[in-house]
Amino acid sequence: MLAHGVTIGQIANSVRQANLDVGARTLEINRAEYLIRGLGFIEAPEDLEEVVIVSRMHTPLRVKDVAHVQFGPALRRGALDVAGAEAVGGVVTVRFGDNPLAVIDRVRARVAEITPGLPSRTMPDGTVAKVEIVPFYDRTTLILETLDTLSLALIQQVLITVVVVLLIMRHLRSSLLVSSILPLGVLGAFVLMKLVGVDANVMALGGIAIAIGTMVDMGIVFTENIVHHLDEAPPGMSRLTAVCRGAGEVAAAVMTSIMTTILGFLPIFGLTGAEGKLFSPLAYTKTFALFAAFVLAVVVLPPIAHLLLRSRRDEANGAARWWRRLLRRDAAFDIVLLAGGVAMLASGLRIAGWVVVAIAGLRLVAPAFPQRLRFLAPLLANVVTIVAVTLALTDYWMPLGPGRTLGTNLGFVVFMIAALMGGFSLFQLVYRPLLRWCLAHKLLFLAANAAFVIFGLCAWLGASRTLGWLAEPGESPALARLEEAMPGLESDFMPSFDEGSFLFMPTTTPHASIGQALDILQAVDAAIAEIPEVVDVVGKLGRAESPLDPAPIMMFETVINYRPEYKRDDKGRIGRFRFDEALRDFARDERGELVLDEDGRPYRQWREHIRSTDDIWREIVAAAEHPGLTGAPKLMPIKTRIVMLQSGMRSAVGMKVKGPDLDTIERFGLEIEALLKTMPEIEASTVLADRIVGKPYLELAIDREAISRYGLTIEDVQGVIQIAIGGRMLTRTVEGRERYPVRVRYMREERDEVEALRRVLVPGRGGEQIPLEQLVEVRYVRGPQMIRSEDTFLNGYVTWDPADGVGEVESVEAVQRLLDDKIAAGELAIPAGVSYRFAGTYENQRRSQARLLILVPIALAVIFMLLYLQFRRTGTALMVFSGMALAAAGGFILIWLYGKPWFFDVSPYNVDARALFQVGETPMTVAVWVGFLALFGVATDNGVIVATYLTQSFRDAKGLSIAEIRERVIEAGHRRVRPCLMTTATTLLALLPVVTSPGRGSDLMVPMALPTVGGVSLTLVTLLTVPVLFSLARELEVWRAALTGGAKEEA
Repeated sequence: MLAHGVTIGQIANSVRQANLDVGARTLEINRAEYLIRGLGFIEAPEDLEEVVIVSRMHTPLRVKDVAHVQFGPALRRGALDVAGAEAVGGVVTVRFGDNPLAVIDRVRARVAEITPGLPSRTMPDGTVAKVEIVPFYDRTTLILETLDTLSLALIQQVLITVVVVLLIMRHLRSSLLVSSILPLGVLGAFVLMKLVGVDANVMALGGIAIAIGTMVDMGIVFTENIVHHLDEAPPGMSRLTAVCRGAGEVAAAVMTSIMTTILGFLPIFGLTGAEGKLFSPLAYTKTFALFAAFVLAVVVLPPIAHLLLRSRRDEANGAARWWRRLLRRDAAFDIVLLAGGVAMLASGLRIAGWVVVAIAGLRLVAPAFPQRLRFLAPLLANVVTIVAVTLALTDYWMPLGPGRTLGTNLGFVVFMIAALMGGFSLFQLVYRPLLRWCLAHKLLFLAANAAFVIFGLCAWLGASRTLGWLAEPGESPALARLEEAMPGLESDFMPSFDEGSFLFMPTTTPHASIGQALDILQAVDAAIAEIPEVVDVVGKLGRAESPLDPAPIMMFETVINYRPEYKRDDKGRIGRFRFDEALRDFARDERGELVLDEDGRPYRQWREHIRSTDDIWREIVAAAEHPGLTGAPKLMPIKTRIVMLQSGMRSAVGMKVKGPDLDTIERFGLEIEALLKTMPEIEASTVLADRIVGKPYLELAIDREAISRYGLTIEDVQGVIQIAIGGRMLTRTVEGRERYPVRVRYMREERDEVEALRRVLVPGRGGEQIPLEQLVEVRYVRGPQMIRSEDTFLNGYVTWDPADGVGEVESVEAVQRLLDDKIAAGELAIPAGVSYRFAGTYENQRRSQARLLILVPIALAVIFMLLYLQFRRTGTALMVFSGMALAAAGGFILIWLYGKPWFFDVSPYNVDARALFQVGETPMTVAVWVGFLALFGVATDNGVIVATYLTQSFRDAKGLSIAEIRERVIEAGHRRVRPCLMTTATTLLALLPVVTSPGRGSDLMVPMALPTVGGVSLTLVTLLTVPVLFSLARELEVWRAALTGGAKEEA
């Protein structure tokens, strides 16, 4: 360039002007129109070599005379690594609102379509090396496992409720009539989901799972009352009249109960943000399921009951010849049952088919039995059905785990059902004398109710907040001990969700080059890949050519997929494999693969000391220790992406520090980091403040006085710096769908050292070439690796993970207290212009909590108004509504118990009860509050049923004495205790598979189920509370009438 007297600016302008296509409108030739194009796009490197820079004396000076034209790589700002080896990768981003599973299926189809055209090469030994597309993060398994967990839970709930109904009703026809509502109701819910456009995700199926207990309750109440009216009907009354009266008597109460359940879920539709998107499908599907079940119970169940059910008197009179029974209308049920059994045999369901055929045949030929043995037929049918359904339930459920035998799991299932049903039966036996005692000691009983409510408040809010008005904890040793035992429940945004993958996101030093960062990444990933439980490790540093993830080189993102505890099949279900008892090992085929066997055992893939995913994470952290690498919070891909999109941070909790400049922000962040590492509520290894100003900069500071002496401008000098050193993109070549940038810059040896940069030539106005060192000052400074801003303010992050047993919100509150104390003591000074605020899931939790504080009281008020419309009396509505307080107390108490280390700390038959029922700290997340909303919807059901019957019993009663009032209340309560116990039993036992489910997705379902389990258990007290309050109100009326009458007589 110097010899030919050309500048780099001239070369750049020539190259820019050498790549151009133009259009020149049209030309008509022989009455045909031709489009005119001027072709000038670059098609090959040779075209650039022939570009003319200048022409002197008719002699052109071409680019090839002063430069080398060649292909070169783009500037690398990222790298991908697979278990320590470099790879090329890409990311597919799902469009907003699309179905991820459908998108993944389409991506798989497209990959299969383009695979044959991928580059390949035949090696000298004849082997073919071919480029392959291998997925390293695929949500298909996660989605299928989650759906499978909820699908199995639904099947288990249906089976366990069938067993409960059979045990309580002890009548096969009515039991199966009730049970038929479940599959039909679920099917109706799916139809409504399809019509409305609600996808079948984990939350949608969870809504149906929560509704199962209430769905079967409707059938129980209707069927039990219809059966009662059929049995009590006078001889002249037709069955149609008895069925109509039985259904009509409870229809209003059931309608009210369903409406309270639906209205209790209305606040979910008012949630916004991530929690609204997550839980709104649950609210939709629960509403759909309840609506479908109510329609079936009101429209379908009574006609079928009229067709199939008979009174005991009719059954006793049906002892005619057995062959005549085949001609009777009520034999249709048995004939349909027999046909169903034959169909099951034909479809391959042999055991279930033979059981159904046996039951149907037994019922059809039962009239042929001798009179003294005829009672055995329905009894045997019930027993066979209960045994068959229990076996099917055990096979689907396996509550003790697939590692235990079927017999052991069957024993546990029978024990759980027997224990709960035995408890309910005992309650029914002692109900009459117990209610009599409560009526005689009303104040004592109501005080016990108040004690339950206070206990629940202490469990939720803490003893000091609930009872602090009595005395200060420091003044009362008893209150201090109570506060220590009941400090209140922790608060979080969402429960943790096991995604089956970890996202390990440490950082290295800001000054590390891409080569150094890649070496560290490869070493760490290779170490993690050696962990036996890890399937594959794919690490990324820096960023790809995409605006979706502007990460610096110092930031690593490693996706770690680990094996499930038990080997699963393609559908995500735990598989069973042949086990050789003689060798005490699993059998393998000639390829060394496990052999599938339905009668085999599940294959555990984790080592003996690995008991949970937390153990795997600890192994990863230990393997990833490397000089120059920071620690990382425990993250999972989906949750991390959501948090990063919401807050920008790569941790669930943290704080944003705003300030006037980056140096001040970094210094203050480092001070906070040092303080947080000393806190017991924080995991010290995860505390990290952004190292903002740590990237080495080489600045070329232009001397304005020097450039003015040469007549140059800032733009002249900057243009040379940008082109000669950085390589400015001047144009793009167009090659089909591909575009390649064209750059001009100095050769590498002329720009790869500081001294070479000093020798870069800047052309002067007179044609002279001026070394850059005469125009600029070269200096080394520290600068930012990446600049963040929010609301026009510069900011930096300080992130951390809470310690074990500490909630995210609790950790934030502890940090806030510490900072306030340090600032008040003068140990921490906030620089001028600096402010901070907490971010991450803490913000989401505060937002959702503020919204629920508005929505939940509105829902409760609407439920109360509905109760008032049902009873038309404020007093009766308040009696039923009081069940809300007891139910809420029961939910809070159970959650508090779950957080205690001694709760369920037993291991009968080497079964860890805490692990079985997933006992552990359960913070008050949005999922738990959703569970309470579900509880509020069913909390008044028993009260509505009892109060409705009490109101009907006292409708025409006048002038009763106190003794007569109590007797009538006892009789009414005893009349309704059986259906209420049945509904309570089905609600509790239907949630048992959810509480014990260890599958993927149970992390979200268990917190939602706990409030209902605890609350419904305590609502049994309402079977006593509502009659006691009702009797108290009637007795007060008698006393008031007596006082009024006495006053009139005296007058």
